[in-house]
Amino acid sequence: MKADERERVNIFGILLDRVDYSKACQRVETFLKSYGNRIIVTPNAEIIMAARKAPELKAVLNEADICLPDGIGVVIASRILGKPLTERTTGFDFMMKVLEMADKKELSLFLLGGKPGVAEKAGKKIKMMFPGINIAGFHHGYFKDEQEIVYQINDKKPDIIVVAMGCPKQEMFMIRNKDKLKFRVAMGVGGSLDVISDTVRRAPVFMQKAGLEWLYRLLTQPSRFKRMSVLPLFLIEIIAYRLFPKKK
Repeated sequence: MKADERERVNIFGILLDRVDYSKACQRVETFLKSYGNRIIVTPNAEIIMAARKAPELKAVLNEADICLPDGIGVVIASRILGKPLTERTTGFDFMMKVLEMADKKELSLFLLGGKPGVAEKAGKKIKMMFPGINIAGFHHGYFKDEQEIVYQINDKKPDIIVVAMGCPKQEMFMIRNKDKLKFRVAMGVGGSLDVISDTVRRAPVFMQKAGLEWLYRLLTQPSRFKRMSVLPLFLIEIIAYRLFPKKK
């Protein structure tokens, strides 16, 4: 799909794809059948706020082949702006759908990110859940020699690269090495490898459905308070922009 054919919602200069999980998965299916490296990003309110002050990050998010809104805050913002996104989506859930696709197609996967041992543990868990996937390789996210990582990935030639190094590190790694790496789809997944490896617990299902995962993370990880405080500020600025659109 060409960039100008994508239906997107502009939130503070970040162009988010107006798609549900089904349409996003269809797009990934197309990527896997076509030539070229494709990048998927899943910005939340915190990332959008950071991108406002970081032109390079903003450019990376807008250059991605899928920019999927992550979290209830972004969905609320789109409604306030009068351009509602299709549905609430999360990077973790979309990653799981991509893994289901990879399982059915018997694709190969390279896991990059997390603390030492996390990617390996996540790989074992993924293999148990999706036996059709070939875990081509893995590496933690605390490396110093980026070129060595590029070499390791290219040696394995994975179909999909899952990059879990947090924003903006994972986004910058993917775009910086897009033309150097051999892959078909690369996806930034934040802390998802921690979750799938059971290193970090995900919120109970009822909190997920209510859009309260942010509250669960705050309660279980108080150290995130400063980061999470961005959400109310984000919504306040969205309301202000809606009321006074010239004051951006």
